[in-house]
Amino acid sequence: MKRALVSVTNKEGIVEFCQGLEKLGFEIVSTGGTLNKLASSGVKAIAIDEVTKFPEMLDGRVKTLHPMVHGGLLYRRDLESHVKTIEEYGIHPIDLVCVNLYEFEKALRAGKPMAEMIENIDIGGPSMIRSAAKNFKDVLIVTNPSDYNSVLEAIENGTDDYNFRLNLAYKAFSATAAYDSIISRYFAGVVGDEFPDTLNISLKKVEHLRYGENSQQLANTYQDSFIEKSLLDYVQLNGKEISFNNLNDLYGAVALVREFAGVTVTAAIKHSTPCGVAVGATGYESYMKAYLADPQSIFGGIVAVNYKVDKETALEMTKIFLEIVAAPDFDEEALAVLKKKKNLRVLKLNNLDAKEAKYDIKYLEGKVLVQQINSKMIDEMKVVTNAVPTKEQISDMEFGMKVVKYVKSNAICIVKNGVTLAIGGGQTSRVWALENAIHNNPDKDFKGSVLASDAFFPFNDCVQVAANAGVAAIIQPGGSIKDQDSIDLCNELNIPMVFSGYRHFRH
Repeated sequence: MKRALVSVTNKEGIVEFCQGLEKLGFEIVSTGGTLNKLASSGVKAIAIDEVTKFPEMLDGRVKTLHPMVHGGLLYRRDLESHVKTIEEYGIHPIDLVCVNLYEFEKALRAGKPMAEMIENIDIGGPSMIRSAAKNFKDVLIVTNPSDYNSVLEAIENGTDDYNFRLNLAYKAFSATAAYDSIISRYFAGVVGDEFPDTLNISLKKVEHLRYGENSQQLANTYQDSFIEKSLLDYVQLNGKEISFNNLNDLYGAVALVREFAGVTVTAAIKHSTPCGVAVGATGYESYMKAYLADPQSIFGGIVAVNYKVDKETALEMTKIFLEIVAAPDFDEEALAVLKKKKNLRVLKLNNLDAKEAKYDIKYLEGKVLVQQINSKMIDEMKVVTNAVPTKEQISDMEFGMKVVKYVKSNAICIVKNGVTLAIGGGQTSRVWALENAIHNNPDKDFKGSVLASDAFFPFNDCVQVAANAGVAAIIQPGGSIKDQDSIDLCNELNIPMVFSGYRHFRH
């Protein structure tokens, strides 16, 4: 008689699965809570200690770690010496293993103390999975309830062939690898090792995307298994499926509006760069100011907001072509208006305040760059000129730095009264970024505005160009060996300059 060993934490569908195995002639061996569940449901099962002739012990820490189990899993049916060995020791072959693991991840999410976390580290489960998966030619290894029906059908129809078993083994090793990666990262956090020698990151596929940045590139979305709440968790309420470029742009937009906690803000993003950002007393005012900041570039862009969208604002949003509107909530009337555009992607953001993720990762064909997420904004507002900025200028300086942080370097942002007037980025020279920003906005009045720069001025040319345009105050990180040249020119022009201390390159 074929034998199946069943020991699961997630007992969803396990009774029906074992009933199916019984009908197919399998004898069931089980452990602890699984055994009780099966027995109470009328499934005949042998207790594991009847197989090992050794009691479960140490509060269940030791029950399946035994040669009578692993011998039955690992012996090769095609090697005569292996067959003789298990016969000599009276080891019964095990032909199927159904195991899922202790809920370490669930305990992590619940914030359990370390003593409980340790007790949620499964030892016997991964050992059985690995033994069965290693010997997949002879042992079916089932680790996911979603596979129960297909396994029963394959056994019944005789289609549990090499490739079928290989696929189950692949899933099994993926499950144990993901499980161990979460444990590894938990302990890295406990000991305070932010950049361990081996960084284990497990990624779960979320969805298949139509294509990548270009149509010839395949693409998928994955979720870091260690992160419960992502900034990009959303419910799609309307529109076409999300694309790779949509998500990349959406991240910049949502991360930008997250910077404005407690302030009503709208951010329009095009090609991963802000094109219009504004704060306002209401959502409608904020949106209209952001739209008017650059009505040309916003076309075909993404709009993210940190407020509940009302009907009046939705009506304005539908007057132009937008790829995405993302918000923490929508009025029913607003949603009805937006849904009239069938292709407009309307996203309800679930975790606009999420700050759990700490890594910014770039994969470069086998080499991986890992850095902390740039979560800081300003180190110190240090006035370095004779002229001192006004309260209003200080407010715009802070606003400008929040925006310029999300512009491709070299990055320049000119703002006034909580609205972007001009944005320049992605240039190989900082003064070119500034000149482009001014040149591309010939209708704007820059008199009395504030300029924010993501990095220091290597020369004083930016100060002169800004002053010629009417800029009245400047904020930049400082740190150039020629800082004094810019300070001196500001003093000569009576322009207050503030050093923020933190650079915000974005490549």
